[in-house]
Amino acid sequence: MQKTSTRTLYDYWNSIRGARSAPDRKDIDPTRIRDALANTFILELDESEKFSFRLAGSHLCTAYCRELKGRSFSALWHERDHDAMETLIRAVTEDHAVALVTFQGTTALHTKVSFETILMPLRHNGSTHTRLLGAMTALDEPYWLGVQPILEQRITGLRLIWPDDMGMEDSVREVATNVVNDVGFAGSAAPIAMPAVVYGRTARRYAHLAVIDGGRQ
Repeated sequence: MQKTSTRTLYDYWNSIRGARSAPDRKDIDPTRIRDALANTFILELDESEKFSFRLAGSHLCTAYCRELKGRSFSALWHERDHDAMETLIRAVTEDHAVALVTFQGTTALHTKVSFETILMPLRHNGSTHTRLLGAMTALDEPYWLGVQPILEQRITGLRLIWPDDMGMEDSVREVATNVVNDVGFAGSAAPIAMPAVVYGRTARRYAHLAVIDGGRQ
């Protein structure tokens, strides 16, 4: 995790969940994540069975130059990444993984900026299928951010974390394979994982994606 806001929210989420796979929505105290609040969001499952923003911090809305509350989270992504994001969201809501995603945002003037996003399961009415807690933070802040809205975004990397240090190597490989196939970079055969080092961590490359699996560390 490269950004302080990402780490702050993850550490808080991990601390309040206790022995559970996910904390309850009512457990969240915004005053405890004051430093990350502007980059924090909550997603909810809408009537179309897609996730939309229930809450969105001010820095997120600034990056897109519009209020995000009520807007579709799925619609933010390039059409080639829609199925990939659904695969990642299922890993979070059904398998209770934490998804750490990097993506590149592009404006109408073709200027680009990279972001880090984290998605974590959140329990609501006893279920983890209808709410997600997350943060989204620009890795750099160019002078035009907040003036030129992000109009298109593509996944550039992902990491899946099982906070209880469960051995999930097969699941990581399956999700990575599905993501690469979904975004159209794989052929008919399953992608071959190539060794790599990303931000000082050992990773496996699948086409244009870097997958790092791990636990609390």
